[in-house]
Amino acid sequence: MRRVFHTLIWLWAPAALAAPLQLQFVSVDGRPVPGTVVTLRSTDISRPVAKPTAAIMDQVDLRFVPHVLVIPLGSQIVFPNSDAVSHQVYSFSPTRKFQLPLYRGKPYPPVLFDREGVVTLGCNIHDQMRAYVYVVEAQYYGRTDNAGTWAASDIAPGEYEVTIWHPLSRSLRPVLQQKLRIESGAAKVTLRAAAALQLRAESQVPSNWESY
Repeated sequence: MRRVFHTLIWLWAPAALAAPLQLQFVSVDGRPVPGTVVTLRSTDISRPVAKPTAAIMDQVDLRFVPHVLVIPLGSQIVFPNSDAVSHQVYSFSPTRKFQLPLYRGKPYPPVLFDREGVVTLGCNIHDQMRAYVYVVEAQYYGRTDNAGTWAASDIAPGEYEVTIWHPLSRSLRPVLQQKLRIESGAAKVTLRAAAALQLRAESQVPSNWESY
């Protein structure tokens, strides 16, 4: 059944061309939701999106570090193995399928991520190892902190589609997706879910899931 989410939005707008944005995502009962992935994509298709970057997904103490990595479309990730044991990294996700045969120490060449979406990572040797790569095609992106807040220092005014996804969600689909208008000047935005989030218990994921 499709869930519907409503929002509560507060904005203030001193005269400025571009300014900081502070966005908070809270549950239906008003409690902050940490660790959510936030993306802002302009509805103006002429605006350039974030440029590709080089990123690292390490393997430490039989865990992926970080557990969630958000990157722009077209970015490349290198997968070093800092453990004393070998790992075999793989993904069967439609967004990016790949496999790095058993190795340790020096990593394989970087893996290109050229499709938008969620990529679930695993290790063929250690079943408990899980991580996510969230590939975005947007102007702005990040993750909420322990207070459920994501801050960006320089947001251009305009209309955006805001998308929120959570790594503990039982679905790979966003938990919120809607239009949001940002006026010039500093802004504070609070987004509230209208229904309880269907999230897995933290005990079902690695202890470092909140790293970013």
